[in-house]
Amino acid sequence: MNFQTRFASKILNSGGVISLPTDTIYGLSCLPDYQHSIEKMLLLKRRNTARGLILLASDIGLLMPYVQDADLLAKIQPQKRPTTYLLKAKTTVSTLIRGDFDTVAIRLTDNLLIADLCKKCNSALLSTSANISGKPTANSVLQLNVSFRQQLDFILSPNIANKQDNAQPSQIIDMATGKKIR
Repeated sequence: MNFQTRFASKILNSGGVISLPTDTIYGLSCLPDYQHSIEKMLLLKRRNTARGLILLASDIGLLMPYVQDADLLAKIQPQKRPTTYLLKAKTTVSTLIRGDFDTVAIRLTDNLLIADLCKKCNSALLSTSANISGKPTANSVLQLNVSFRQQLDFILSPNIANKQDNAQPSQIIDMATGKKIR
């Protein structure tokens, strides 16, 4: 893990909000255990709290605390096309994470940067696209600084990690029904 990713993990572990290239698009992230970080991320993005957020992890064990059905979660494997799954959330999961739903959105990924951060933080990452709601997703440090008025705690530049291959959102599948939502 290089200096920037070590520093990003320290920021996350202290309750900060960062931006990073994910396995799909550029994203904003914080740790799910810090309510003030989640609130800051939602405020920066101007995101309606009813919509919910996504949990990213490289290890299924980091997602277990958020879902009711561990057996259903265990069936999820990283896909060639990034795929987000909706699973029934535990009742203890904050509405800031799940929104107005009884499900939680999760994505298991083999992205090296996310894997490093998850391991260093011993946590899944809470994530959302790096844009003001309704606006195009930022794809450079300059756009991030302009959009978020330099209020992010740290920005991991796309050139320091394996850059995302898709530059588009993941597909979404409801695990209970198998229905493809997007």
